[in-house]
Amino acid sequence: MVPADQGGGVMRADLLTDLVDGLDEVFAAVAAVDQALAAGLLRPTPDQTAGLTVLADAMAGSPLAARVAEAVAKAAAGAAGEEHFVSLAAARIALFGSVHDALMARIEQATGRVRSAEVVPASGGGPVVNLLVAARTWLSDLARAGWRGMDHDLVSGAGPLISALLPEPGLRRLAALLDGFAAELAASCPGSALARIPLRRWGDLWSRAMLLTLPGATETATGTVTGRLLPLGVDLHEHATAAQVQVHAVFEPTDGGPSRLVRASVSTAKPDTVIGAGIWQLLRPHMSLLAAVSEGRSMELTDMPATAEGDLLWLDEHARMSEPADAFATARVALPAASTPPTAPLDRHPARIVVPVFLEGYTAEQVGETLTFALAGQRLAVDADRVPAAGPLTPELVAASNACVGLLRWDAGSFRVQPLAVETTVRKKTVALHAGAWAGGTVDKAGVKAEKAASEATAVLRERAGRLLRK
Repeated sequence: MVPADQGGGVMRADLLTDLVDGLDEVFAAVAAVDQALAAGLLRPTPDQTAGLTVLADAMAGSPLAARVAEAVAKAAAGAAGEEHFVSLAAARIALFGSVHDALMARIEQATGRVRSAEVVPASGGGPVVNLLVAARTWLSDLARAGWRGMDHDLVSGAGPLISALLPEPGLRRLAALLDGFAAELAASCPGSALARIPLRRWGDLWSRAMLLTLPGATETATGTVTGRLLPLGVDLHEHATAAQVQVHAVFEPTDGGPSRLVRASVSTAKPDTVIGAGIWQLLRPHMSLLAAVSEGRSMELTDMPATAEGDLLWLDEHARMSEPADAFATARVALPAASTPPTAPLDRHPARIVVPVFLEGYTAEQVGETLTFALAGQRLAVDADRVPAAGPLTPELVAASNACVGLLRWDAGSFRVQPLAVETTVRKKTVALHAGAWAGGTVDKAGVKAEKAASEATAVLRERAGRLLRK
């Protein structure tokens, strides 16, 4: 944040490097459950039973205590049913939820910002859908077999289920998760031959998928917002066959209410040959906000659909381009007063912590293979690997910077900052460089060259696809 001598609040970097009490105990309980899942719960061993008991003990003082104790007893006897696996998954997610809340409390102390007083309620349930029951059955069979006991026959059983889930908009979130999860498992079969198992990752995917099979789990309460949107930066996620861009911004309501942090996202499928700056060509038609980001302008929103968690359900017809708005001016002036939106129950996981921050007055230092920002005597790791290739920002420019708009994340036991934009000095002049500068188009020579190459690749793909269709 802006140093106090410049009229702003001070980032308490020490709070981001100090240990958070209780995390080791939570992670130990989760690890015990993950070890039990690895071996499978069809015929649990004494070691697996002991691991599950650690989970029951960790949940003893919670509202889930009785359900989890019953589920552990059934699982230890090899007689767990689908409802018991749901309880085990809920307990595991609840433990990570406690970690999420502790880390968010630490971030609020460090930044001086507050979380919104709103609470996102848990789903009130919904109609039972046969496809959800089928998904829960497959996940239960997976838990019984375990990662060591899985084979191609078991994993391939998800294929028809995913195909049936995908056409249903309300079930697509579960379908996408199962699709990716099943693909990872299929690539690792048979489980008995694995030298190493990603225990926490597969435990996360399994438990999250299990809770998404509950009726109404994906329902989200939405409303509308009207006011001014001040973009802070762009976070681009790229996969071989898909891409997503997420714009982080400060929203100022016209009704005079408090400003708050919001996100606007858009996703698209893509061929694996379209990479780098070419991805913007696929995303631009779906979101006019990308042009505003590139041009450094604000947007006026009118009745834009939004969730309580701060996600704008972007519709171009509800937005129009407005006045110039420099991202660093927004970060210095508007960001400190913006509240952080509440988090939905299923999203309370430390890996999902993404909080915009502004850092200034640091010294960039290279410690081994890790770039760090030395701030108030403390070192904050920089996640330079997350800087996308589809923009002018590079790790080298980050290392030469003196101010940064970034996203604070929690990764591998510590806080890290992902740069979205930096200020650096070039020929005695302050220059701002943005990761999403090419999102809405560019006249930058490197960007134009990358876009031209992507256009040629896309044209070739279209021509080949047309030829195949004609045949």
